Amino acid sequence: MLPFKFQKLKVTNSSNKGSNIENSICSFTDQEIVSGLKQKRKLGRFINALIFHYTKKESQVAYIFSTDEFVLSINQEYLQHDTYTDIITFDLSDKKSSLVLSDIFISIDRVKENAEMFNKKYQEELLRVIIHGALHLSGYKDKSKIQKAAMRNLEELWIEKYATYL
Repeated sequence: MLPFKFQKLKVTNSSNKGSNIENSICSFTDQEIVSGLKQKRKLGRFINALIFHYTKKESQVAYIFSTDEFVLSINQEYLQHDTYTDIITFDLSDKKSSLVLSDIFISIDRVKENAEMFNKKYQEELLRVIIHGALHLSGYKDKSKIQKAAMRNLEELWIEKYATYL
């Protein structure tokens, strides 16, 4: 377990075999920066549904939005990577648990820069990165070229689904 100073999520007992997403939680917190994220409740339900779709597990996911420097410090301290990144996903789940538990750190500076570089709207790029983290929690990787391509396709698929999600 990582010793973060952030608000911890209440872990509920989800050991029932017929579990669903009713007890799932998805939170969004701005740390040292304003994300401007819109429709947090809707997006939270959507992220929990995405994770349940692939894992058949309830989820408690905390997204923490921060600066390049803060996310870099997390990258250096916990992953020994000395590079800027848009997202770091920590899967804190017990592998035998019926609950997906995670802290996900997103650099708003990186998201803004990537949106500009790829000629995307900021909110669209932020949604893509949020979905990217949920896909990691659902078992998808992006280390190889093939994995990256598959991940990008899934991001686009779920962005389209979110457009019609109620």
